[in-house]
Amino acid sequence: MARIAPTKGKGKPRGWRGGKYAPRRRVCSFCTGKVKEIDYKDAAMLGGYISDRGKIEPRRRTGTCARHQRALAVAIKRARHLALLPFAAGHIYRMGNVTNLSFPGTGAEKAAEPEAAAAADKVAEATQAATAAEDTETTETTEAENTQAS
Repeated sequence: MARIAPTKGKGKPRGWRGGKYAPRRRVCSFCTGKVKEIDYKDAAMLGGYISDRGKIEPRRRTGTCARHQRALAVAIKRARHLALLPFAAGHIYRMGNVTNLSFPGTGAEKAAEPEAAAAADKVAEATQAATAAEDTETTETTEAENTQAS
């Protein structure tokens, strides 16, 4: 019979980590929040479950249960397919932090609403000024063409 060594190295049991207290068990945030379905359009929420390299975080880090981890993975993959979330680390570096992104049509734009409203007003004013300038140029050219034709 082969002898099985119950200890590793210094005589401590294999599962012992050396801490005074056992690690605190994480609870699934979806179970505690009684979430029935994980929305793939909520990029701000899904961004918390993606690493800085663009990978889906494991259960041991996020604390989600197995059922919600599977649903979360499907939601992240759907959001990636619709370009709501990045596929690779290079996309994250170009776009910035994933959790700070806001996309129209999702719940994430409400967080950045005051800043977005100010930016939208500036864009609207600039486009109105540009269209007004184009209108005056076209009327001047048509008047000039009319005078040359007569």
